[in-house]
Amino acid sequence: MNMMLDPARSASMRQAMVASQLRPNAVNDAAVVDAMAALPRERYLPGVLATVAYTDALLPLGEGRVANAPIATGRLLTEARVKLSDRVLVVGAAGGYAAALLAKLAARVTALEVSPALAALARETLADTGVTVVEAPLAAGHAAGAPYDLIFVDGAVEQVPAALIDQLEIEGRLVAGVIDRGVSRLSVGRRTAGGFGLADFADIEAAHLPGFAPPPAFSF
Repeated sequence: MNMMLDPARSASMRQAMVASQLRPNAVNDAAVVDAMAALPRERYLPGVLATVAYTDALLPLGEGRVANAPIATGRLLTEARVKLSDRVLVVGAAGGYAAALLAKLAARVTALEVSPALAALARETLADTGVTVVEAPLAAGHAAGAPYDLIFVDGAVEQVPAALIDQLEIEGRLVAGVIDRGVSRLSVGRRTAGGFGLADFADIEAAHLPGFAPPPAFSF
């Protein structure tokens, strides 16, 4: 169950998050900062985490899942260069925080979540936002809603599968944490007529998402 902080305390904690975590770490898109300053993050987390909702740390969600720290969310949103006309797919929506932020920044948002418990939480928290919540495996994306101008992978993955790239519009963007030799880095990619390229932009830890590990190599 969600637990809301006192409104004044929540607002104060959000302002502290902006001042001490976001602005010093290149979260400088005004629309992103305004959205994160306005949205009570604790609403999208299990109630026991309300008092630590704004800390610079990964937070446990159960079932082996964790929520990104605000810095990771802010940097991914900033590098995504979200436009008001964008059609967005959020992969690994968890409790719906990133999807709710994107609902303030984009035209249409679909939130994909594999965990039944987290999908149920997202349906509750996103009920009044216009976001569509889909419960399905993450690596397959959601082809029924494609093409997307932006795919926002809300965590870290071992690889970006072809299924997600195929669901991007030409010139569409994808942001994600990408795990390389056990270390996650935030990355941004763009699909062009000639293919898809991905580049790291920050050494920031992101929440590991299930279902993206390549199959083990066969050996005798």
